[in-house]
Amino acid sequence: MSEPILELSGLTKQFGGGVKALDDVDLTINRGEIFALLGPNGAGKTTLIGAVCGLVRPTGGTIRAFGEDLQGNWRQARARIGLVPQEISTDMFEPVLHAVSYSRGLFGLAPNPARIEEILRSLSLWDKRDARIMELSGGMKRRVLIAKAMAHEPDLLFLDEPTAGVDVELRKDMWHQIDAMRARGVTVILTTHYIEEAEEMADRVGIIRGGKILMVDQKDAMMARLGRTEAHIALAQPLDTLPPAIAAFSVELEEGGRSICYRGGDGTGKGREEVADLTKALIASGIDYIGIDVRESSLEDIFVSLLGEEEEQAA
Repeated sequence: MSEPILELSGLTKQFGGGVKALDDVDLTINRGEIFALLGPNGAGKTTLIGAVCGLVRPTGGTIRAFGEDLQGNWRQARARIGLVPQEISTDMFEPVLHAVSYSRGLFGLAPNPARIEEILRSLSLWDKRDARIMELSGGMKRRVLIAKAMAHEPDLLFLDEPTAGVDVELRKDMWHQIDAMRARGVTVILTTHYIEEAEEMADRVGIIRGGKILMVDQKDAMMARLGRTEAHIALAQPLDTLPPAIAAFSVELEEGGRSICYRGGDGTGKGREEVADLTKALIASGIDYIGIDVRESSLEDIFVSLLGEEEEQAA
């Protein structure tokens, strides 16, 4: 098992009025992984990042980073943490090269023009090095934030909604950059509204709502455990009722009896096997069908389902 790089225990943050932005959060991040934290607006994602990065003072709990208690060793630990904030907050009149180089100096590191050039080239910013940040597009400004966060060569990098407001092509390009950071040994924690972002890149996924962690698991294990198969079978002739041999499956009639919908399985392939058995049972029962559409749950389906269950329990 990988060595923990970040350990949160009982982390709580309560604001005025008794609102708990973080509610007894326990979370361990392993060295070298990409961890995606998913949750709706106001779930506590940004507050959690702020607590680790020293921007928010927790009400209770402990934070250990790199094996040290962050409260007693904050300055040394913070020098090893990078943050790409959700909001673009930097001096818009600064040239790109100066802004990124200055960020490195803030952490007491000696100038390293070659490393800064490497970072800017990796983010396709080298040709813009002399441009003022205000002159860049929104996507390029976000890349500057990533470059600034990488300038002091952090071991742990937080990306808070890194591709918000970025077009699809640029978003996928940035996914490659994040994967390259992990290849260099950087541990990456990202929050995102784009579920496909987590599905594309993350090793593990955590789901947070109302300041509470609902679930943390390996992405593939989560999809296997909570995933489902859904199949829609278009019938050649409508049915009024399902024969017992067909009703034994997890199915129901839809579209006025013109379609059979199957929902079942467990994300391990069992569902597809049952769909195959269902089609054999249809043939054996003399029921002809003209089309079949089968799909597996995505991470987004699981995310929406979990949040829906949480809302039902809270009601």
